Amino acid sequence: MKIMVPHLGNTYLVAKAVFDMLGVDYIIPEFNSKKSLEIGSMYSPEDMCLPFKLMMGNYIQGIEEGADTIIITGSCGPCRYGEYCELQMSTLKKLGHNLNFIVLDKPSDIGINEFLERISFVSSNSNKTTIQKLNALRIGYKVLNLIDSIEAKANYLAGYEKNKHECKHILNKCKIDAVNSSKAEEMIKILEYYDNKLDSLEICKDKNPIKIGIIGEIYTIIEPFSNLYIEDKLMEYGVSTKRRLTPSWWAKNCLMSVLGINSLNIRKASKDYLPLYIGGHGRECIGEAVMAANEGFDGAIQIFPMGCMPEIVCKALLPTISKDKDFPILTLVVDEMTGEGGYVTRIEAFLDLLERKKQNVLFRC
Repeated sequence: MKIMVPHLGNTYLVAKAVFDMLGVDYIIPEFNSKKSLEIGSMYSPEDMCLPFKLMMGNYIQGIEEGADTIIITGSCGPCRYGEYCELQMSTLKKLGHNLNFIVLDKPSDIGINEFLERISFVSSNSNKTTIQKLNALRIGYKVLNLIDSIEAKANYLAGYEKNKHECKHILNKCKIDAVNSSKAEEMIKILEYYDNKLDSLEICKDKNPIKIGIIGEIYTIIEPFSNLYIEDKLMEYGVSTKRRLTPSWWAKNCLMSVLGINSLNIRKASKDYLPLYIGGHGRECIGEAVMAANEGFDGAIQIFPMGCMPEIVCKALLPTISKDKDFPILTLVVDEMTGEGGYVTRIEAFLDLLERKKQNVLFRC
C-alpha cells in the first residue's frame, strides 16, 4: 500500500509526520500549480468546482508516482463535497485506476466505530505496536496545531513587523525545513523553534495596520494556490489577517461534533443572520464575518469557488451584515479561469477603501 493525501494547506506536513512514524509507504504529490489544475480540469466534469479539479490533479500526479490508496476528508451535508469521493472514484476507474479511498467523515455522521475502523485501515499496514500507532496520531495532532499556530501568528504579525517581509520569510523557511525533516520528532523541534522565533519577533506596537478576516469556503481559503496566495499578498502589503478555518479547527470541530458542542462561538455569532446549517461551511462564514466585525477588524474577504451553493447563500447575506455593522466585505469567486491581474486589482482597491475609512475615523476622533 502506498498512501497519498491531496493537498489542503499544511496537512501534507501532518501526513509526513504520521506516516514516517508508522513506517507506512506514502508520497506527497507535487504542490498545486497550473499543471495540476490543467490535469484535474481535463478529467473532471466541466461544472465541478475548483477544489474538485485540483484534487483530481493531485490524484493523477500521485498515481503516476505509484499511489494506490487515497485519504480524503468527507462531508455528509448538502454540500456537493459529500459526493466528491464517489464521483472521483468513478472517474478514476474509467481511467483504469482502481484505488482504495479512505473517507474520513465526521464521527457524528458515520459513528465512532466506523470512523475508527477507517483510521485503522491505514495503520493495519504498519508493524508498529498499538501504543506506537497512538503516539503517531498524537504527534500528528501536535504538528497540525503547531503549524497552524505558526501560520496564524505570521499572518497577523505581518502588520506589525519592524523588518518588512520578515514574517513571510520565517513562515516559508519553517515549511521548507519541516518538510525536509527526516523524523517526526525533528519536525516538532523545527516547528517549536519557529513558533518561538515568531513570539520573539521585533514588532512596532504603535502601528495600526489594516486588519482583515479571511472567510469563505474551507478549501479555497486554506489551499493557497486556489486563492492565488492571497495571504502571502496581504503580508507583503503589511496587512494583518486572521483565518479561523484551519485544518486544526476542522479536526477539533469534527471531534466535538460528537457531543454537539462544536463551534459554539461561531454558531452564536451567526444566529441572527443564519441560525441553521445549510451545508459546507456557510454558517461558519456568516459567524466569522460577525465575529471579525465585533473584534474591531477593518473588513473581511470572502473567497469561494464558482458554483459553491452554501457560499452563494452567504454572499447574499453578507451585505446585510456589512450594513448593520458598518463593516466592508469583499467577495472573490475563483475558478480555473480566474486571472491574477484583475484579482489583485480588486484586492488593492479594497485595501484603499479600508485605508480611507480608517483615516476618516481617526480624523473624526
